[in-house]
Amino acid sequence: MIRIVIADDHAIVREGLKRIVGDAEDLKVAGEAADGTEVMKAVRELEFDILVLDLSMPGRSGMELIKLVKSEKPKLRILVLSMHQETQYAVRAIKSGASGYLTKESAPAQLQQAIRKIAGGGAYISAEVAEQLALGAMPGGDTLPHESLSDREFEVFRLLVGGEAVSDIAHKLNLSVKTVSTHKANLMQKLGLSNQTELVRYALKHGLTDPLS
Repeated sequence: MIRIVIADDHAIVREGLKRIVGDAEDLKVAGEAADGTEVMKAVRELEFDILVLDLSMPGRSGMELIKLVKSEKPKLRILVLSMHQETQYAVRAIKSGASGYLTKESAPAQLQQAIRKIAGGGAYISAEVAEQLALGAMPGGDTLPHESLSDREFEVFRLLVGGEAVSDIAHKLNLSVKTVSTHKANLMQKLGLSNQTELVRYALKHGLTDPLS
C-alpha cells in the first residue's frame, strides 16, 4: 500500500485528488494539507510514502518548501502538481528535490501512474523536462535570461508578474521589504528589464504567468 499526503490550498482540488487516489486499491490517502505549515506538520507527524504537493500555496511554498521537506525527510518522494506547463517550473522543482512533476490538467489521467512510478524509485517527468535537465548539465549550453534567476528571485518574479506589491510579497514569503526589493532589483538586472510593464511582457512571451483559475 502506497500512503499519500495531498497538499493543495483549494479544498475542492484536494477532494478531486482524493477521489482519483481512492479509485486504486494500492493507494491510500494518509493525510492532507492546505498550506506550507500543515505540510511540515504532516511530514513530522505522519508516516507516508509520497507527498503530492501543489507548487503555489500560502506561506512557504514552491522550491523553498520542497527543499525544507527534503531536509526533514530526505527519502520522502515528492510529486509536484502545478498549473504551469512551462518546463522552467518543472526543472526547478526537480533540481530542488522533487521526484516528479505533473500539471493539474494532466492529473486525472496520469496521477495514479505518476505516484506508482516515483514510489518505485523512478522519476515522472515529461520528455521536454528531461531534455532541459540534460541540457542544463552540459557546459556552454544556451540559456534564457530567467533560467539564471535563483529560486528565490524566480519566486519574487512570479509574484510580481501576478500583480503583487513588494510589501505583499514580503509578507507572503516571510521576508523583509528591503530583501524583496533587493531580489526585485537583481532579477530586473538579470533580465535586462527596467519596469513592471516590461516584466509582464517578458513573462507573457515565455509562458511564465499564472493561468487564470
